[in-house]
Amino acid sequence: MGTRSLSIDTPDSLYERDLVEGAGKVSRGGGSFKNHDSSLVVEQRSSPLRREAVNRSAFAMKTHENGEIDLEDGKLEKPIDKLMRSNKVIVHNQALLAGLAYCISSCSMILVNKFVLSSYNFNAGISLMLYQNLISVIIVTSLSLLGVISTEPLTWRLIKVWLPVNVIFVGMLITSMFSLKYINVAMVTVLKNVTNVITAVGEMYLFQKHHDNRVWVALFLMIVSAISGGLTDLSFHAVGYTWQIINCFLTASYSLTLRRVMDTAKQVTRSGNLNEFSMVMLNNTLSLPLGLVLIFVFNEVDYLTTTPLLRLPVFWLVMTLSGFLGLAISFTSMWFLHQTGATTYSLVGSLNKIPLSLAGILLFKVPTSLENSASILFGLLAGVFFARAKMRERP
Repeated sequence: MGTRSLSIDTPDSLYERDLVEGAGKVSRGGGSFKNHDSSLVVEQRSSPLRREAVNRSAFAMKTHENGEIDLEDGKLEKPIDKLMRSNKVIVHNQALLAGLAYCISSCSMILVNKFVLSSYNFNAGISLMLYQNLISVIIVTSLSLLGVISTEPLTWRLIKVWLPVNVIFVGMLITSMFSLKYINVAMVTVLKNVTNVITAVGEMYLFQKHHDNRVWVALFLMIVSAISGGLTDLSFHAVGYTWQIINCFLTASYSLTLRRVMDTAKQVTRSGNLNEFSMVMLNNTLSLPLGLVLIFVFNEVDYLTTTPLLRLPVFWLVMTLSGFLGLAISFTSMWFLHQTGATTYSLVGSLNKIPLSLAGILLFKVPTSLENSASILFGLLAGVFFARAKMRERP
């Protein structure tokens, strides 16, 4: 949620799937959930992304019993009824604002990253990831010191437990950067659907999770759209597609591995819990030394010392903006989820890919054909169908 995020690579912030399904259990069972960036992308009863849900009706029912009678236009009405109607308007407006903020930050993150990597032709994706994560660490640390949020201290025991997850997390971010440099935004959103297929199969074999027929139909449609989209892609780039397929496997692995590590990680924290802000700190702080090593492994140091881009203030401004947007996805996704429900959140996240794809094609002047456009639209609609099927699926 989340959580750097949501990242980090997509409006599917890397944690969106966990966030939605964790909330799905709350909406069905009235329980609590602990929220986990970005993608951010799983099984409801073990999702790390559940935090306590607010029961709005409890307060309304309690105060309704003690309400006083008032006269208005010859009708009896209790003051609390007026308050409830007023609160509904406020909640509705906040939900609309939260949804708008989530959609804008989600779309902007992808488009800004694409702009940095393609339009500026910046050939240091690992360095960009490292800079974005550094910004997230600085912001979250500052908020924690100011007492705005609470985070768990980074102990050696916690770091050792979390390190395997973080390695996958870093790989997920890097491959996302590499693929986005070569593939247009619309095809990236369609190909990311493959992650859902891999995750579903992994859940079935690792956690004995059984999906209903609607889910499998949606997954099949996603595969068909990804294959047809690649075959009709006029700007097809084999290297970019390779990186994106690797990214799908890493994203699914992160989602599945996170479920196993979460329970162990909670046991070694002081509070016995691990909220989403602590995950932001863990993932982004641990990614810094690993990112520095990879910068030398991929020989980005020589490029950074010679590129004139780092001498442009505007370029630094754009990179910094991308870092703020990465963190913004985590906060706005949590805000939106709390103001609405899991179904609304999931559907908006899926529908959000449609304007994102159109914006990517128009802003970057991507050459396309009728067949490719149809494949992209088909894939996006399959994603919407998948979101609805998952929300209706029995726990």
